[in-house]
Amino acid sequence: MDLQQMRYVVAVAETASFTRAAEACHVVQSALSHQVARLEKELGARLFERTSRRVRLTTAGEAFLPAARQALEAAERARAEVAAATGEIRGRLTVGSIPTVAAVDLPSVIRTYRRRYPQVRFSLRAGSSERLVEQVRDGALDAAFLGVQPGFLPQGVRDREIGQGRHVAVMAPDHPLAARHEVDLRLMAGEVFVDFADGSAARAQSDQAFAALGLRREVAFEVSGVELMLRMVRQALGIALLPGAFGAELHGLRCVPITDGPVRVERLVWSRFPPTPAAAAFLALLDV
Repeated sequence: MDLQQMRYVVAVAETASFTRAAEACHVVQSALSHQVARLEKELGARLFERTSRRVRLTTAGEAFLPAARQALEAAERARAEVAAATGEIRGRLTVGSIPTVAAVDLPSVIRTYRRRYPQVRFSLRAGSSERLVEQVRDGALDAAFLGVQPGFLPQGVRDREIGQGRHVAVMAPDHPLAARHEVDLRLMAGEVFVDFADGSAARAQSDQAFAALGLRREVAFEVSGVELMLRMVRQALGIALLPGAFGAELHGLRCVPITDGPVRVERLVWSRFPPTPAAAAFLALLDV
């Protein structure tokens, strides 16, 4: 059993195709298939069920896949540690972020990091705060930027508050409230809202602010991303509540301060386990 065979198994599992896996690994399909077959013979079990229509993991394959990924990650980390010992930071860094992060200038941070450590393969993934915490805890992400309500404590990870601020009301320029210098929640309670999914951390700040005043509001449209939210607001389908620092970057929309608006806290989370050299360099750049 060798690492290359494990790479092939992981590629087949992720693409559900021997053809696509071979393309991803830059080898001919016959060579990849031969190596997977050799590994199956050594293990004494088939890892994949192959039909003319699909390829999927067997029970043995599902048991083998996590260990194969761990072995590949360990090998990658070993190479990175050796490079770091000789003064070179390399390897892989995967960072997650909510789309509306505002406490740090993330593109600027990434640009500085890539200039300092060009040998690191950097990946950025967007997602909800809840999902990002899970991915850091599971090891799929090295670090992540969250936006949560005050008092939210992510479990199973290390974390630090990096900023907070109040929401603003985001609306079309011709909305009746757009001419005001500020609004409050009671004034907005009768409006139609576009917001994130019920139960999400991104939604919780707004729901709790209205509930604290005994107010109910109508969220007519639930969306999974801020891009669609802003497009719907531009069409005057409703108003949105978004962090003021993020709202300052919006064009073609009116952002009105809310006197008693929701507060969002931004947090950086990272693994409880010792970071890779690439992750340690990223955290150091953020003064962690």
